[in-house]
Amino acid sequence: MTPTRAGILVFVTSAVVLVMEILAARLLAPYVGVTLETYTGIIGTILAAIAFGAWSGGRLADRRDPQTLLGPILLLGGALSLLIVPIVRLVGKLSLGTGPEAVLVLAGLAFFLPAAVLSAVPPVIVKMQLADLAETGRTVGRLSALGTVGAILGTFGTGFVLVAAWPTTPILIGVAVVALAMGVVVEVSVRRRRSRPFPTTLAASVVVLTAGAGLGVDRLNAAMDPCERESAYFCARVVPDLAGCPDGLTLYLDTLRHSCIHPDDPARLDFSYAQLFADALDAAGPDGAALDTVHVGGGGFSLPRYLGATHPGSTSLVLELDPTLVEIAQRQLGLVLSDDMQVRTGDARTGLREQPADAADVVLGDAFGGLAVPWHLTTVEWMAEVDRVLRPDGLYLVNVIDGPALRFARAETATLQAAFEHVAVMGPAARLGGDGGGNLVLIASDGPLDGNAILAANRSRGDDDVLLTGAELDTWIDGAEPLTDDFAPVDQLIGR
Repeated sequence: MTPTRAGILVFVTSAVVLVMEILAARLLAPYVGVTLETYTGIIGTILAAIAFGAWSGGRLADRRDPQTLLGPILLLGGALSLLIVPIVRLVGKLSLGTGPEAVLVLAGLAFFLPAAVLSAVPPVIVKMQLADLAETGRTVGRLSALGTVGAILGTFGTGFVLVAAWPTTPILIGVAVVALAMGVVVEVSVRRRRSRPFPTTLAASVVVLTAGAGLGVDRLNAAMDPCERESAYFCARVVPDLAGCPDGLTLYLDTLRHSCIHPDDPARLDFSYAQLFADALDAAGPDGAALDTVHVGGGGFSLPRYLGATHPGSTSLVLELDPTLVEIAQRQLGLVLSDDMQVRTGDARTGLREQPADAADVVLGDAFGGLAVPWHLTTVEWMAEVDRVLRPDGLYLVNVIDGPALRFARAETATLQAAFEHVAVMGPAARLGGDGGGNLVLIASDGPLDGNAILAANRSRGDDDVLLTGAELDTWIDGAEPLTDDFAPVDQLIGR
């Protein structure tokens, strides 16, 4: 094999393995969510596969003729890659949970073997290329560099280009076909040099099986894929008339319900956290007074629409990361954009930085990646930016989800105390006491909080939520430390 062909094979197989690694998070997200633990489990699994594959490939190449190994390795790697989607879809339906164990099981079953087999290619090729010991360093260095460059291209190409152009399943089928095609070419070449013809029936079988497997995977994906729309960030679907959102449309992102929408009745809010937001908004704008608001996270746009219906003349600027969600909200959830209802797509932290000072009466934080608020939207530095955009007596409302220990909720409340003069936390009494976990709403302002007005709005809906302030709140925080850009382990605080 020429050095050029050897380099191409190392380059492409390394790229394929990294394409798998990047796509793994998208494929697993509908079943285990997207958290730091998800990415950690995937990266660790792929690295373990690379290490095992490189070690195994090197041992095999020392024991057998590497030229006879290369084609079968590529064919096996391609075949195993075709099984990734069926394994994830079938095992994911078993409801393994969202913890690190579920991530490791899914990633291990689906991705370990194909990544390990394809990672055996570089050491086999190195063995084939080491014809002169005087050039060992140059040969190994060149192939190692090409493998690294291939991995870089696979990473950048997938993250910046492929996921924005195609769904996950066709990309994975494509890289599997690439591996299979390389295996056929290599095997034919080796057999031709040794005057051993590649069996026509075997070649035809590979083509037929590849086409059939690709079609089968595509049909299985269509039947079992939980996504209606797959964006670069989320697996999204809209489900009508679910429990908890009767007569409405529920927006699911990955594993979580994000919004309950009633297009013909935007003043109706079914989710409890949204109702708590409404209590605070109605207190901030009594008698339906107009409010200028910034929403961090759009989802189904239930709260901006609520403001438009109940506080006429209000303005809403929504900072939404995912443009696909905006399309879904417009096409399926009845969202109509206007001068009073505007959207800026992109990261909320950079988007808020572009807003003028003293521009908003209320900033609403309702952005999530899985169960967690994105960590860079939880810190003291982020709070300072929110405070800059708020008017002197403006209100910051934050929706958080936490487990029974409430470690994140307490730390986030301590963070608010480090940035604002007045802070409160609101939710059911049992949940605030650590019974079961769930949503809580945090409230902060540099001006005095009208707790009586917020509770009055809450009671008028027939609820009995509790508002903690002052000494009660300090006791509830229980010494939790504020989060900073240097230290904000949000996923870990929720998961413990």
